[in-house]
Amino acid sequence: MDVRLLLISVLLGLSRAQQDGNECTKASAQSCGECIQAGEKCGWCTDEGFLKQGEQKSTRCDEIEALEKKGCSKASIENPRGKITIVKNQPVTNRTKNGAKLKPDQITQIQPQQLSLNLRSGEAQKFTLKFKRAEDYPIDLYYLMDLSYSMKDDLENVKNLGTDLMKEMQKITSDFRIGFGSFVEKTVMPYISTTPAKLLNPCTSDQNCTSPFSYKNVLSLTDDGSQFNSLVSRQQISGNLDSPEGGFDAIMQVAVCGIT
Repeated sequence: MDVRLLLISVLLGLSRAQQDGNECTKASAQSCGECIQAGEKCGWCTDEGFLKQGEQKSTRCDEIEALEKKGCSKASIENPRGKITIVKNQPVTNRTKNGAKLKPDQITQIQPQQLSLNLRSGEAQKFTLKFKRAEDYPIDLYYLMDLSYSMKDDLENVKNLGTDLMKEMQKITSDFRIGFGSFVEKTVMPYISTTPAKLLNPCTSDQNCTSPFSYKNVLSLTDDGSQFNSLVSRQQISGNLDSPEGGFDAIMQVAVCGIT
């Protein structure tokens, strides 16, 4: 047989063997870390005498059963597994509407509350969560409204929202608070007109609008629905130049500054 044909046959055989190999051998891992990341079934043989003469270092990485067949003992195979440890596991709160008042941080609705995970690449971990909605759970609602001119009709609807919301929410919980904030836009060009007249009244001459502003906390959280109606009824529409209003700026201020 021609030597060249023989070499080609050998190379093709080696190539086919590599293609037929598992994910562990295909990884050609040069370290234990690389091997473990190749797949969840991969192990790394640490036995110093495991490699035969001429074998590559990557031979140490293979499926566990294959390593054992090659003579690597279980004690010499690195095969770390993922693990779940429950750190905090308080039972869910059995609170009734007529029971003792509890603060939100005293109420547990999800169990467990804290887990510690050791993860192995490619290996799924499963855990069970128990959820129970506590009766009469405290609810805070902060109504953040766009007061640009396009929202004029909506403002009229919101002015009577406080008492209606209180009535409905009291069917769910006895611990309900409501607050109100408003926003228009950044008070700089090109978002608003900075001419003196437009800063006083950004709307047309026949419309009486309030000066533009970025964000206002009109009413901190309260259980007084009538106070909500009273303060909201005094709000005036404003105006700006561009269509997108400063909603994200206002949301950020609500989240960071607090409204209690």
